[in-house]
Amino acid sequence: MPDQPKIAFLDFEASSLGKHGYPIEVAWVLSTGEEESHLIRPDPTWTDWDLKAESIHGLSRDRLHAEGAPVTDVARRMMSVLAGYALYATAPSWDGKWLSRLLRTAGLPRHALRLQDTEAVHRQTVHEVLLAMHVPADLHDRFMGKVLSQAQRRDDELGPAEHRALADARREQRLWLDIRRRTQEIAESLNDAEDRSADAYKNSAGPRHGG
Repeated sequence: MPDQPKIAFLDFEASSLGKHGYPIEVAWVLSTGEEESHLIRPDPTWTDWDLKAESIHGLSRDRLHAEGAPVTDVARRMMSVLAGYALYATAPSWDGKWLSRLLRTAGLPRHALRLQDTEAVHRQTVHEVLLAMHVPADLHDRFMGKVLSQAQRRDDELGPAEHRALADARREQRLWLDIRRRTQEIAESLNDAEDRSADAYKNSAGPRHGG
């Protein structure tokens, strides 16, 4: 089994999905389970607000102004903790937009942190675990679909996303752990079967004594 990689699962909630929407909450969960969540106090230049979005995430502007951290503080905390990590999100185009706006408003380069699609790390994890457990590369695709579909069905059984940043980031980290576990179990089963086959062959071809 490969070592825990330096990856983080990240999620934003936003004021709206419109052109002028902005991030109002961010959370991340590392592969090791360490996690953080931050409400974001809107910058004075951020004014767009969608009441329908508020009804989904449940965060009011009054609460953000009362409890949220300043944009610069949140952005710098993210840079401090997440630099050097591969960052993954289920909707990287949307979450990447919120991340970019947060960084730019804080006066940081908008590509200082980059997001990738969680589907990429799912596939990468299956390959890495199988490779580490000496499963031949030509068998990887054979097990890929089985592992990913089973893990996704299990995740679907949990119901819709909660639309709160930490809950959704935790769910993504748990899905990744489930994919990692299922892949390990398949590899162990395959290796055990090969060991039994090798033992059976050795026993059948054991020493023969002449009459």
